[in-house]
Amino acid sequence: MAHTVREIAAPDLDNAPSAAAAIQQAIDALPAEGGRVVLPAGEWLLDRGIALRSGVELTGQGDDTLLKKAPGRVYPFTGYHNYGMCDVPLMFTDGLEVGMTVAVRDRAHGGFFETLARITWVEDNWVGLDRGVHSDYLAEQGPELVTAFPLVYAEGAHDVAVRNLNLDGNREEQPDGIGSCRGAAVYFIHCARFAVSDVVERGFYGEGLGFQLCRDGRIERCRFDDNLGNGYHPGAGSTGVLFADCVAQGNSRSGFFFCVRANHITVRGCTFQENAAYGVSVGTRDCHNVIVDCVIEGNAGPGVYFRPTERPVEVHSCIVRGCRIAGNAAQPATNLSPLSAQIEIAGDAHDLLLIGNTIQSSVDATGSSPGIAVGPHAERVWIADNTIQNCWPPIIAEQRCLASEEPPIEAGHETVRERHYRHLAPQTPGKGAEA
Repeated sequence: MAHTVREIAAPDLDNAPSAAAAIQQAIDALPAEGGRVVLPAGEWLLDRGIALRSGVELTGQGDDTLLKKAPGRVYPFTGYHNYGMCDVPLMFTDGLEVGMTVAVRDRAHGGFFETLARITWVEDNWVGLDRGVHSDYLAEQGPELVTAFPLVYAEGAHDVAVRNLNLDGNREEQPDGIGSCRGAAVYFIHCARFAVSDVVERGFYGEGLGFQLCRDGRIERCRFDDNLGNGYHPGAGSTGVLFADCVAQGNSRSGFFFCVRANHITVRGCTFQENAAYGVSVGTRDCHNVIVDCVIEGNAGPGVYFRPTERPVEVHSCIVRGCRIAGNAAQPATNLSPLSAQIEIAGDAHDLLLIGNTIQSSVDATGSSPGIAVGPHAERVWIADNTIQNCWPPIIAEQRCLASEEPPIEAGHETVRERHYRHLAPQTPGKGAEA
């Protein structure tokens, strides 16, 4: 990454009509090879997302640099609008300005059917967008434009970094949000070599940190709390990422959610506490991942949950090692899991290693939850050297589901090879985000 430094003095933000626009102007003014934008101490409202481009690092003064999302607004469509159009018809446009980032969505679809875009023009009750909408939006499904956006994001970029910031999603003043595939408080899509370090975030109407279709990332010493979605959400084939010394607490879903085909990821020394679903959730094609030396406590569902997946998209080749997994699954068995174990393996999962963990229930003796529960369709699960306390029964597993010897597994970000990226669109080659 280039090291040209561009500093923004406090008056540049305090006196700007839009602090976010002033920050964006500084980023856009960097030379083609990028550089670093350093934010001063202070607190500013964001009326739009801050977009990074290749070679750009955005950094602040830690807790003393607070970026807070402005109150959100909802703008209903006047009726049907079709896929690919770079504009939308709205009932009113009061308060919308060129340069704002917005989400277009409806009540029926989520995921990649939503649209994240920047406003290019406003005329009468029409708003221009910098890209075509990603779906047909039908009148009966309540289409709307929402001033919901990632606070900091990058799209199609490489060698980008976000560091030393305090982010507030201002969840209490958001009437609606942006879905997990199109946004998060900090969000990357189609990016290579990205880094996030020493960022503290809370209260986003959606995911805390999310990325889709990305490769080679480092997320270190971060905290993402009290979000409406998951704390961390690596998704859509993202490969070769390290999470180290991070925390997620009090999120309305899971602390850490491996989405579809999130592979060769290491989660090391992290803490996931008191989240309303799982501590860590692993699902469709989420393979070759490592969860090591983590603390996973007090989550409503299982501490580690391997979701029900069927061949050929089953979970396999994952390791949970040296973790403290305690006091989870305190709720009675619900749709969070059928057995409410501390570690639960469902579906056709295979070649999983559970080694050297300390596993404890939230209550004593017979009223407690199981320690490890292995579903009847799992295969080659290796359970060794775990300390299981106050769990009843300690292990639920049919013998045929267990491995007779430790399966050989290559897992974690250190084991990724170039062939493991073939499912992603071409990216700038090279491995490893700058530390």
